[in-house]
Amino acid sequence: MESKPRFKPDSGLKLMDQVRQVMRYHHYAYRIEQTYCDWIVRFIRFHGSKRHRKDMGKLEVEGFLSHLRAGYFSASC
Repeated sequence: MESKPRFKPDSGLKLMDQVRQVMRYHHYAYRIEQTYCDWIVRFIRFHGSKRHRKDMGKLEVEGFLSHLRAGYFSASC
């Protein structure tokens, strides 16, 4: 079984343009693309855009998800 070469977006593009390029390569629906991009922007804004995306990882994702969960539970009470 042949393995398909992994798609690499154009590194000269901005992050969100790279995300869109990958999503279009994989034939995601336009609405899914919009939703994913919205969540990425929310994640970046939550962290104040102070750190480069390459320097963020598990701890930042956990912090963002905890923030979302706390907001959900406070809104549902």
